[in-house]
Amino acid sequence: MNKFDLLIIGGGPAAITIAKSIQDKMKVGIIRPEDHSMIYCAMPYAIEGLLSFEKTLKKDAVVTDAKAELIRDKVVKVNFDAKTVGTEKNGEIAYEKLVIATGASPVMPPIEGHKLKGVMTFKTEEDLKKIIELVDNDLEKAVVVGAGAIGIELAQALNERKIETHLVDMADYVLPNMVDYEIAEEVQASLIKSGINLHLKNKVTSLKGAEKVEGVLLENMQIIHFDQLDDCSKADDNKLPGLVVFAVGMSPSVELFKDTDLQIERDGIVINNKMETNLKDVYAIGDCCQFTSGITGEVLSVKLATNAVPMGRILANNLLGKEDRVYPGFFNGAATKINNYFIGGTGLSEKAARKFFDVEVGYAEFTTAFPIMPSAKKVRLKLIADKETHKIVGGQLVSGEPVADQVDKITMAIQYGITLEQLTDFRISIFNSGFLIRAPKTPAIKLPFFPPVFGMVTAKPFL
Repeated sequence: MNKFDLLIIGGGPAAITIAKSIQDKMKVGIIRPEDHSMIYCAMPYAIEGLLSFEKTLKKDAVVTDAKAELIRDKVVKVNFDAKTVGTEKNGEIAYEKLVIATGASPVMPPIEGHKLKGVMTFKTEEDLKKIIELVDNDLEKAVVVGAGAIGIELAQALNERKIETHLVDMADYVLPNMVDYEIAEEVQASLIKSGINLHLKNKVTSLKGAEKVEGVLLENMQIIHFDQLDDCSKADDNKLPGLVVFAVGMSPSVELFKDTDLQIERDGIVINNKMETNLKDVYAIGDCCQFTSGITGEVLSVKLATNAVPMGRILANNLLGKEDRVYPGFFNGAATKINNYFIGGTGLSEKAARKFFDVEVGYAEFTTAFPIMPSAKKVRLKLIADKETHKIVGGQLVSGEPVADQVDKITMAIQYGITLEQLTDFRISIFNSGFLIRAPKTPAIKLPFFPPVFGMVTAKPFL
């Protein structure tokens, strides 16, 4: 029986991070059922034709170059007492320490018609192949359910391929988990202008069809029809009349452990701040876990690689005995591109923040370069701070240039408890300026936004 010092179930970002951190200091095995580990954020771009399909696949070298053994197999059982894992092809594999990194799976709502042909979720290599094949074979109409980052990016890709695209969400506006309405407003208008049909404050109640999906019934009783054949037309039995893709959230992939002693709650495997489970020598990291906000300490349901990677790095360091590190909680910085806009957010939204803090909300407008420069693009910023401590608890931006750097800097401010006054004391070598952020019904607060932090300030407040 093959035995590893450290055996990891799952081959995603968390497992890869551990392998890279440990290298050859332990005998590491990674069991991955998929042919390839995917670069998920690249998948819509492959559908649009901006990237080749192959570019979405991570090379196995990211594992093997880190001196870990890659095992292409599926785990079917785990014996925590015997410290063994049972697989489909390789039989039993023994371990000294086990890491569960099984990730999360897309949610498929159990509504009428969800098993019809042409209804799917979007995460795997097979999902991507299927959609590319449909698009390349004259798919005419698609409905994407869920106006988060994945849903919007997929809807844009389909729309760019000249497919009539509908985007449905229960929320009042797009990207509700990333930004507040006033930051999303311009972006939302650009989606409509580009030709995407938005159905907000709505939800899919059922899917119609015999074998293939032929219509989508919305809560407002509107029906999005796929099959528009007239009496003289002949249906192609091999062609789907339309496509419905659900991008409404993720659920931890923990079915393998449901009948074991491993402690599991609604949002995943229960762990402490060292990624330890309730079982000796068993750890869990990434989207399969239930974890908490680094701001409020509350359990979060968000599933992002930005959580898996730091978890993996901390666990690897602890396993090697380098230092005793703990996970401070999740900080949900994220960004995406929608048409000509770059948009991102981190920390708490204003609505969420008001549940925990007496907040101060500030807005600002500045540019990505000196305003006189032809390359300068407008940036709109919203910051949310705790009025009592003056600590930043949330931030959102929209711009004509990438905002990931700015989102990361706000995340750093949140993570390390930086106050408004400390931002004011920030020093740089070239340029030093400040401007007013005026919050509604509150005194003006002077805050700095220097070139290295956010961009070139126009000294122009906005509300």
